[in-house]
Amino acid sequence: MSHDAPASDARSQERPTRGKYWWLRWVIIGVAAIVLAVELTLVWDQLAKAWRSVYSANWWWVLVAIVAAMSSMHSFAQIQRTLLRSAGVTVKQWRSEAAFYAGNALSTTLPGGPVLSATFIYRQQRIWGATPVVASWQLVMSGALQVVGLALIGLGGAFMLGASKNPLSLIFSLGGFVALIVLAQAVATRPELIDGIGVRLLSWFNSVRGKPSDAGLGKWRETLSSWNRSSLSRRELGEAFGWSIFNWIADVGCLLAACYASGGHPSIAGVTVAYAAARAVGSIPLMPGGLLVVEAVLVPGLVSSGMTLASAISAMLIYRLVSWVFISAIGWVVFFFMFRTEKDIDPDATVDTAEQPPQFSPDPEAPHDPEPEKQ
Repeated sequence: MSHDAPASDARSQERPTRGKYWWLRWVIIGVAAIVLAVELTLVWDQLAKAWRSVYSANWWWVLVAIVAAMSSMHSFAQIQRTLLRSAGVTVKQWRSEAAFYAGNALSTTLPGGPVLSATFIYRQQRIWGATPVVASWQLVMSGALQVVGLALIGLGGAFMLGASKNPLSLIFSLGGFVALIVLAQAVATRPELIDGIGVRLLSWFNSVRGKPSDAGLGKWRETLSSWNRSSLSRRELGEAFGWSIFNWIADVGCLLAACYASGGHPSIAGVTVAYAAARAVGSIPLMPGGLLVVEAVLVPGLVSSGMTLASAISAMLIYRLVSWVFISAIGWVVFFFMFRTEKDIDPDATVDTAEQPPQFSPDPEAPHDPEPEKQ
């Protein structure tokens, strides 16, 4: 029997096992690719016409779209500064905005970008003086506020549509508003209510990745416990939530300006619903920046809001060029000039070294301070 057999067995045991749903990602990508290929074949003439219309776009409205996109990025920084300030960490506005521009570039242009972006933002917060618990808490709270804000924007669009077409839709939209407000208040005051939900979602996510079901459970509960220790007041929570709503409103404004730039005149409610649906689908990490997925959902939504197919495709192209390509390009420039040299900084190591007393080296050749004389 070969002596290499035990070693090969050990290596095979170390290989990560595939999760139960490892194939699901590839099925979704395959279906999306087939649907988009069929759509491109059917509307190729319209797509060419839309691309030509980009050159004849109203550049004043394109400028409005750029301002709206940058205002949306500004609100991200304000959310972060508000949450960190409540935990006693003060950050300058320009530093916070620079970090979010760079983090957005990582998130929307690289495979696995959301994980890289979260790690980058966490690292920056540690450099600014936030403890590991505070930095993790800020990321979780910021994400929760963004999810609730997007849901409210989508419900707001449905509310405006239902107010003019269907009274039942109006009632359900109002009920959704109330339910989200009650849920947000409950989670903010009693985070232990979502412990069971988080454990189940974490177990499912670990099964997809082929990892143990309790992987990351300790970190999740540590983050939950940090919520109870945070000093986030109602005023600060309201301020952070207000910036979260403004973030989505500014991004919807960017899309609406892109529609006007392409010569379309859609309904605001229809654009809002189309935007919320595209953003929700684009948050699934299939392709960097939601590439192909966002476009497949956004164009039909714009058509249903009253635009022609050519104008909808043109508006989508302008919106993606501004909110994705342009903003990501700024982020990479910021990353290159401001954060490229911070790769060797380890905030955790710096803290640990400061807390530990100097160690005596047994090496007689190594320099060391003499021992103090005993009294």
